[in-house]
Amino acid sequence: MTGRPPYPPFDENTARQKVQAAEDAWNTRDPGKVALAYTEDSEWRNRDVHVSGREEIVKFLTQKWERELDYALRKELWSFHGNRIAVRFQYESHDAAGQWYRSYGNELWEFSEDGLMRRREASINDRPIDESERRIFGKRPEAEHGKEFPIY
Repeated sequence: MTGRPPYPPFDENTARQKVQAAEDAWNTRDPGKVALAYTEDSEWRNRDVHVSGREEIVKFLTQKWERELDYALRKELWSFHGNRIAVRFQYESHDAAGQWYRSYGNELWEFSEDGLMRRREASINDRPIDESERRIFGKRPEAEHGKEFPIY
């Protein structure tokens, strides 16, 4: 693999590109596609789960999206420096029983020189919501790229 531009060190524009690319990829809910953005030996902490390597990433995401149905995500750049980016995010999904949730969190990302993420640490909180409270529907329209998504 030749890598995934843009490459570090990041400036505000390239950091925003990375964040939007991650949001777009995760909204496909395609574990194999998402995993290609990570190094072969990428290390994750997702809530209380530790994941190591692409194979485990695919397995983890497959299980995630089997539980978190109709998942739709928004990410926002929080900060960046060198080869690191911090984001905040929100996503909505429902379980098999039809209960909807809004999940809020923060992620810390570290990239290799070839633009692949080698470390991801995610802290996430879930809040049950009524379906009528939903605010996130599918992929973000291009006209809304880079715009802040309010938390409430």
